[in-house]
Amino acid sequence: MSIAELPLTDTVPAGGLDAVRAWVDDIAALTQPDEVVWCDGSLGEADRLTKQLVAEGKLIRLNPEWRPNSFLARTDPGDVARVEDRTFICSEDESDAGPTNNWRAPDAMRAELREVFAGSMRGRTMYVVPFSMGPVGGPISQVGIQLTDSAYVAVSLGMMTRVTDIVLDLIDAGQPWVPTVHSVGFPLVDADGVAREDVPWPCNPTKYIVQFPETREVWSYGSGYGGNAILAKKCFALRIASVMARDEGWLAEHMLIIKVTSPEGRVFHFAAAFPSACGKTNLAMLEPSIPGWTVETIGDDIAWLRQGPDGRLRAINPEAGFFGVAPGTGLSTNRTAVQTLWGNTIFTNVALRDDGDVWWEGLTDEPPAHLVDWEGNDWTPESGRPAAHPNSRFTVSAAQCPSIADDWDAFDGVPIDAILFGGRRATNVPLVAQARDWKHGVFIGATVSSEKTAAAEGVVGELRRDPFAMLPFCGYNMADHWAHWLKVGEQLGDKAPAIFQVNWFRKGDDGRFLWPGFSENARVIEWIARRVEGSAGSVGTPIGRLPVVEELDLAGLDLPEEDVEALFEVDSASWQAECDLTEQFFDRFGSRVPAALRAELASLRYHLRA
Repeated sequence: MSIAELPLTDTVPAGGLDAVRAWVDDIAALTQPDEVVWCDGSLGEADRLTKQLVAEGKLIRLNPEWRPNSFLARTDPGDVARVEDRTFICSEDESDAGPTNNWRAPDAMRAELREVFAGSMRGRTMYVVPFSMGPVGGPISQVGIQLTDSAYVAVSLGMMTRVTDIVLDLIDAGQPWVPTVHSVGFPLVDADGVAREDVPWPCNPTKYIVQFPETREVWSYGSGYGGNAILAKKCFALRIASVMARDEGWLAEHMLIIKVTSPEGRVFHFAAAFPSACGKTNLAMLEPSIPGWTVETIGDDIAWLRQGPDGRLRAINPEAGFFGVAPGTGLSTNRTAVQTLWGNTIFTNVALRDDGDVWWEGLTDEPPAHLVDWEGNDWTPESGRPAAHPNSRFTVSAAQCPSIADDWDAFDGVPIDAILFGGRRATNVPLVAQARDWKHGVFIGATVSSEKTAAAEGVVGELRRDPFAMLPFCGYNMADHWAHWLKVGEQLGDKAPAIFQVNWFRKGDDGRFLWPGFSENARVIEWIARRVEGSAGSVGTPIGRLPVVEELDLAGLDLPEEDVEALFEVDSASWQAECDLTEQFFDRFGSRVPAALRAELASLRYHLRA
């Protein structure tokens, strides 16, 4: 059989183990591994694989006195982050991918993939990893199988998902599944049978991260890093799942989920979408500064939301672990995250201490006198370069988090009371505002942005748009995503969650942050909870409903009155200028922008001029 004849899936996979075995055989015929190993997700399997990786020089075992059962991985310097320019949405129709995705024709991409995957696993083992996203068998959960030639990825999948043979039973009973294929693209034997030595971090300069929305497939080649290789994460849980959600009437979103309990014992569940570097993990693991309130973690990155039998929107965290950015995570910024990493953790591209523990910028106020940096070189504070890569990561089970909620893996999900959107805005956007209704909330989500300009300029400059914090992760046309949200709101009716916008990053004319942030953000969470229960007032403005300042708990903050006023200032001229930028942004999507959002923009302009 020629390479061109070897199949890549061209239909949504049906249930049944026969289909799984046929697919595995097809991929093995294409990639030519020495061995095929079916994974079961057991602790014994993880122990065997990590020992193998240590023996091969791909993992460094950390000092068990400091980090029991923990490891350090150092990647190739050319394989340290998501590769957006090599990430493709191969929908049948280019317009379905939209202007914010890289599109390639499916047939052409399949031909390219056949070429690079042919023989890509020679000399290696292909691992077959069955996994569930969400509680196994749950009504919001989905299942998939990843084929990979990286034991590091197989171990990581065991931490980030629920890897179990039960998934195969579900598939055999007819449950649909998502096929995902990954190769580092570094065969140990070439087409002529000539062998070469392995390296600590095998990868290929040529990379592909490819999603086929119609057939629910993911193909990744050339990278062993993070979301490029752990295909259950962004590739499946967002890019493919967002298409599934559109087709089936639910939502797959780049959102954290928290459980908030008031002093009176009332429980709220909030979902929140923030672009990167906007305080997402800190909110997911918030330690409230105000007495009587508790915040517990359900998810830090992805939420799947579906209307439940009671008509309310219910959500799960489809992941079983955290894949967090290490730099900036420290005892002073996110003590809960640091405490989560006490052991059973894989660290990638952080620095190694002389005592066999790890370190990264922000972990402690003062760096150690000597480290081995993420590339394996000696490092001192005088080196003039970071010891850990800026995108270095930790991979750890969510169940290990001290703030994890008892219902974090609730079979049916948790009911969502409010949805928050936020960006990093030095100007214009107030500390917190409530959307007037669902349509206005979708408008807020569609216009989430962060400023590129220096905050001290005090003007609305160029905005980095990240609608719904989904710009790199939506598997279809972003404007259609907004239309889908509007449709979901219609289905929910009066049971729809309230929607809010928050902004921890507003600055004064002198460039100071006006709000202390971190644990003090609990004061904003308190107001949102009180709005949900109907006990807090609000003030109507053109951009939404703002707090009655006297009702905000600001005790002990010593905020100057002028700073509080500035936190909630709505400058008509600046907002009108922002409306022009929003119109330009909408125009990128042409006629696919829902009329309801164009109407929201027109209404905002009208009320700003009134």
